[in-house]
Formats: sequence, C-alpha cells, structure tokens
Amino acid sequence: MQAKTPKLGRPARLSREQIVEAALGCDLRTVTMRDIAERLGVSHSALYRWVDNRDELLDLVSEVVVERILPTAEPTADTWRQWLSDLAWRMHDQFLAVPGYAVHVAMPHRHNPHAFGRLRGRVVSAFKLAGAPDDMAEQSWHIFGLGIVQWLGARQMGHYAGPDAPRFDLFLDVLLRGLPAQEAES
Repeated sequence: MQAKTPKLGRPARLSREQIVEAALGCDLRTVTMRDIAERLGVSHSALYRWVDNRDELLDLVSEVVVERILPTAEPTADTWRQWLSDLAWRMHDQFLAVPGYAVHVAMPHRHNPHAFGRLRGRVVSAFKLAGAPDDMAEQSWHIFGLGIVQWLGARQMGHYAGPDAPRFDLFLDVLLRGLPAQEAES
C-alpha cells in the first residue's frame, strides 16, 4: 500500500495543540517531523509554520506532560510527603503513557526551562515545607527528580533488573523516607 501524498494547495488547518497530540502518540525516541506530518495528513513543511524544529516539539510535549502531572493543590507542612508521592505516581503514569517520553527525559539534554522550572519550583517548595533549608531543598529536588526519572526511563527502555527488581511503590517509599536531604553530622 502506497503512502498518500498530501494534497497540494492550501495547507490543512493546524494548531500547536494538534501537533502535540499527534506527537504524544509517537515514540519520542525516534519521532521525526515527517512522522508527525504523516499522522496529521499534511506536508512536513506545513508543520514548520507552527513548530520550528524537533527540539521545540519536544519542549511543547513537556509543557503538556508537566501540566498533567502537577497537582492542583499546593503542598503544606502536613501534606508534603503525600503531595510528593502523588506527584511521583502522576509522573509514573504520564511519563510511561507517552512512548519514549521517560527515556527522553532521562537522557542528558536541555530540558524545557519553563515546564521543568515549574516542576522544580513546586518540589523545592514541598521540601522547604518539610523543614529543609534552601540548599538542602534544592539537593532534595535533584535527588527526587533524578531518582524518579531514571527509574522510569529504565523501565520504559525495558532494562531487566532481575526477578527481584524494585517495584515503583517500594522504590518511592524508600526514596521519600530519605528525603529531604540532610547534612551529614561531623
């Protein structure tokens, strides 16, 4: 079966939202602008009127995913640990629901500064509410974020950790019991 070529003439009406929704159904490890165009039934050049390049597309995907995972309620001094647990489970569900997203986020690269800045700010705030000083709240964010993202990236890549691989709920419990980070006593 031959692939259909887009009709010439006036381009189909597109929006960034349509483009991002199409990307959410693709494997983000390998998706190209041509793949997105094919899913939308438009020429790939039509996409460039809305999105400059693949990096911008992945930034837009991160905006949507981070919006989906951030709880609407703010953490409090009494709820910070449960708030972080809820956030981690939202990350688990949303990152793994988008093919290749957890792997993409786990790889070293420039992350969307707006989306991940919002996520970082909320998590740091939770650790401050737990009593962590500013520097330890930042350290705790890095430990929390890196731990969750690396676990999810490994899971999405299918890394085999043996028959006794840690379940996410146990991993999260141990992680949160050790956070916020504390300075070692001399």
